[in-house]
Amino acid sequence: MTASLPRTGLTVSRKSPASGKKPLDLFEGRPDKYLKTRGLGGSCRRPTRLSGGPSSCSLRLEPSLLLTSVRSFFGLGTKSEPVPAIGGRRRIEFDPEDTVVYAIGDVHGCFAELKAAEQRIIEDAAHIQVSRRIILCLGDLVDRGPRSADVLDHLTGPPPGGFERLSLCGNHDETFLSFVDDPQANMGWLEFGGEQTLESYGIDLTRIARHRGGLRDIVRATVPEAHVAFLKQLPVSVRFGSALFVHAGVRPGVPLEEQDEDDFMWIREPFVSQPHGLGLTVVHGHTPANEPVFAPGRIGIDTGAFATGRLTVLRVFESEATVIH
Repeated sequence: MTASLPRTGLTVSRKSPASGKKPLDLFEGRPDKYLKTRGLGGSCRRPTRLSGGPSSCSLRLEPSLLLTSVRSFFGLGTKSEPVPAIGGRRRIEFDPEDTVVYAIGDVHGCFAELKAAEQRIIEDAAHIQVSRRIILCLGDLVDRGPRSADVLDHLTGPPPGGFERLSLCGNHDETFLSFVDDPQANMGWLEFGGEQTLESYGIDLTRIARHRGGLRDIVRATVPEAHVAFLKQLPVSVRFGSALFVHAGVRPGVPLEEQDEDDFMWIREPFVSQPHGLGLTVVHGHTPANEPVFAPGRIGIDTGAFATGRLTVLRVFESEATVIH
């Protein structure tokens, strides 16, 4: 699947996938509330279908009695929403001359899939003669999948030879930081995919519920400072010629220099249904679908890796954006 990225104008030409079918949103509505994975092995899995869920392949997330007991122990209510950390993140611009960017969709703790994606990138880049090769993860590195700690270990290490590697901050990365800073104020993150992240660090929620020394101390003693520092310095956008890479999207009708970074990390509507008017092609994740979405003014590459096992890679080079299989 390839689309042209003109240096000026809004038009994105689309070549339909082999099936000829329009991409469908796998997780329409409230994906954070309606998904769970089957098992927590080394790879991410296809979701389990549960009865009574909404249409369009959405799934109901059953309430966790363990999470309720943890909240009760710390004197918290059973319902809360993740609180984003305070902003001030960098916005980066790269010169597209003699440079190729490989964008990777939402990783969500899928370490095996991330390694496989990087191998596809290495093999593809061997056929492209450029002076600069950039691997760009579009954020949501953690949560939901089984190996968030391994993902951050990998991304804080060196990139493959001959490549630079950069990650954007997604809403899940931001809420993880908020939890590390103040767990009791951000317990809603546990239902946001955070339970799997804590498990990836070897943190047992049943042990937390019995611990009298404080949840914050446990988390800070377990999550490496290198991981926290890495997440704190993540930028929220990368401008690359006529392409703009962000995690979630942009606010339609707002000039680029006035865009709020919370929208870069959190927005879904009205971005996915209205023209944004920036004169750029926005490459984003955050809104999962069963295949990459090529739409006017945007390309969505979150294919729900934690649930489907499919982690999408998009090559952006010269005037074309191409999915790398």
